[in-house]
Amino acid sequence: MSPIEPEGVRGKSPARRRRVVRLRTLLVWLAVVPTVAMGAQVTLTAERLLTQSEHLRADVAAAEKVGAPLYTLMVDMQSERTMTAALWAGAAGAEDELRNRREATDRGAAEFRRLADSSNGSFEEVTQRLDGLAAYRQRADAHTGGADATLAYYTGVIDAVIQAYQREFSHADDADIVQESRPVVAMLVATEMVAREDTLLSLAGPSRQLNAAGFDQFISAVGAHRHLYETWIVPYLPEGDLRFYERIVASSEWQTKLRIENAIISKHADVDSGVKLPAEVGGWRAAHANFSVQMATLNIDRARKVLMRGEAKAAELETEVAWLIGVSGGGLLVVVVIVVFTTRSVLRRLRDLHERTVTVAEETLPDVVARLQRGQSVDDGVLPAVRGDRDEVGRISDAFARTVAVSVDGHRQLAAERHGFGMFATGIASRTGNLVSRQLSLTEDLQDTFGHDEALLAQLMRADQLTVGMRRQIENLLILAGGEVPDPHTEPMRIADLLREAAAEVEDFRRIERQALDETSVEPQAISQISHLLAELLDNATRFSPPRSKVVIRAELVADGLSIEIEDRGPRVSPERYEEMNGRLHEAPPYSVLAQNAHRLGLFVVGHLADQLRATVTLRRSVYGGTSAVVVVPGELLMATPTTLRTPTTPALPATVADAPRELPRATGPVPVALSPEPEPDPRPSAAVPAPRTAEERVPEPAPLTAAGLPSRRTKAPAPAPAVRPALAAAPARPALPERVPQTHIAEQLRAPRTPETAVRQDTATPEEVADAWADYERGTQTVEEELRRDRP
Repeated sequence: MSPIEPEGVRGKSPARRRRVVRLRTLLVWLAVVPTVAMGAQVTLTAERLLTQSEHLRADVAAAEKVGAPLYTLMVDMQSERTMTAALWAGAAGAEDELRNRREATDRGAAEFRRLADSSNGSFEEVTQRLDGLAAYRQRADAHTGGADATLAYYTGVIDAVIQAYQREFSHADDADIVQESRPVVAMLVATEMVAREDTLLSLAGPSRQLNAAGFDQFISAVGAHRHLYETWIVPYLPEGDLRFYERIVASSEWQTKLRIENAIISKHADVDSGVKLPAEVGGWRAAHANFSVQMATLNIDRARKVLMRGEAKAAELETEVAWLIGVSGGGLLVVVVIVVFTTRSVLRRLRDLHERTVTVAEETLPDVVARLQRGQSVDDGVLPAVRGDRDEVGRISDAFARTVAVSVDGHRQLAAERHGFGMFATGIASRTGNLVSRQLSLTEDLQDTFGHDEALLAQLMRADQLTVGMRRQIENLLILAGGEVPDPHTEPMRIADLLREAAAEVEDFRRIERQALDETSVEPQAISQISHLLAELLDNATRFSPPRSKVVIRAELVADGLSIEIEDRGPRVSPERYEEMNGRLHEAPPYSVLAQNAHRLGLFVVGHLADQLRATVTLRRSVYGGTSAVVVVPGELLMATPTTLRTPTTPALPATVADAPRELPRATGPVPVALSPEPEPDPRPSAAVPAPRTAEERVPEPAPLTAAGLPSRRTKAPAPAPAVRPALAAAPARPALPERVPQTHIAEQLRAPRTPETAVRQDTATPEEVADAWADYERGTQTVEEELRRDRP
């Protein structure tokens, strides 16, 4: 499987991941969709209103353009029809009056034709009927074809005009306009019914006789116009027009009209030729001339008001569109402002929640966990609190606060368990340390008692060295458990002595070559920690390098303090491995990591000690192919070497592998103590001793070894002691071996009360006895070295 191939059944593509839409986009879409819908609705409504307004204006314009000539044509046709009936009836003066009416009709028809040609097809029927006007006039003049047919032609033209009016006003888009236009059309029809009555009475002529068909038409006209006025006109007239109509019907002329109509209906007489009208019909013409003008005025005013209402309605629609656009634009602006404010508010709260979450996750929580791991108390005020907010963002914040509280409680429990485990490990280390201290004390006593037995002395030295390593491992346990290695030193220590002390902790100390100057010393409180740190690195270097190779430790001053470099000839290590090991040095591991690396805890101990000392430890490849460990001790832990630490009998030479560790058995008798024995090119004693050199003259130089590999010890005395035996006449005084003070370099927790030691009786051995003892020790040491060399693989 390739590194980029997802886990699962091979050949099956994973489910397509749904694309996550940002919250900002969702909020914007949440505002955009209703806004667009609202804008679309406003646009459609505005377009409909504007279309309605345009139609109303077009109707008003058409009515103003053609309506007046059409009404004039209708009135002229009604007058011409009446005079044509009078001519047919033989009324006096009818010809001259008919000629005048025909001229007026011709003028009205010409004007109508001119305007109708540029208008729509609503007036086409009227135009077609007007085409037969000349033919019917000729019939009327010749009295051919019958009066009913001629008069029916005029009635058909008038009906076409009324229908044209009705079509123009009935298709208006506004219901109010349609409602107001109904009385106009009804009034035109009612006026036509009255005009037909006038035509029929004119057709009766001086004889006052109508045929049955004419009488029936008269009765129908009377009933029709009365029904129209009562049902379709008066109820729909506005207050002003209604008052004007009431004045008309209350006039004497209208009352005369009603009296004549009632008389004709009630007083007519049937004759052989038809119906004989009563004598009251003689007053019809005068009354009709007056009330017809008033009715025409009412009709014209009503039509004009309808047109004005249409114009006002169109303006209202345009104003409504303007208000609609303005209010909608303002509403959209308010919506946009609210959406922007809401979006920014929500996003700001979410951003604040994100920032608080990141701060808690990256700063607060790690600091709390670190404090808990260090065993320190944590104030709950630094953690996010549950506020009980009821909105969504607040609930998310409270949920995160609860999660953090649960996490902190878990870390607090883990820290308590770790602290408890540390106390448990410290207790075990303390008990084990007491046993190790007793074992070291016992080993020292055995070395003092049985030092003359070379074989036993070798085993005791071996046991002593292993016990020292055991003590260091116990201290490692104490360090990893969170404790510190207290430093019992009260005086500064030279760097050379510090390196010697660290090398003495290593089992294979003979392979360690030390190079250091004595002008610099270490503060007392840091001696044990630095010694332990260097001992771990030296032990690691000796374990992972060839058995016969050298491990060099050198110290020198640098800009940041003291640089101590440990270089071995171990196997080549990859850069990744160096990066991993340096990570162990700079990071305190959890117990799970310690458990996985239980066999390699030295680097973790070094990291703990370096952190306590504020020192830096870096592992890298050396020029010899092995590993080089560089320890930089800060300058505040250093000081100049006091002059009391420099004895004239101990030249400050670089410490080499020739120096013996501090665990060597003590020599009996009062002998001078040499802190740094001077090597010589020959293991045999020499009577000449060079003068002490200055610090500038001190350079590292190899020390001669004995046949067993141990350093040859020499005296610093300028002259040999008095000879007792010839064999010892030239023997120099032997330097005293370093003495270990029990429980000096172990942690305070590992110390245990001991039974007070008995006072040491002052040794009264003579110089000759001391020389013999030293010769015995040299022979024992060589024997031990030979046995150790044979035991090595």
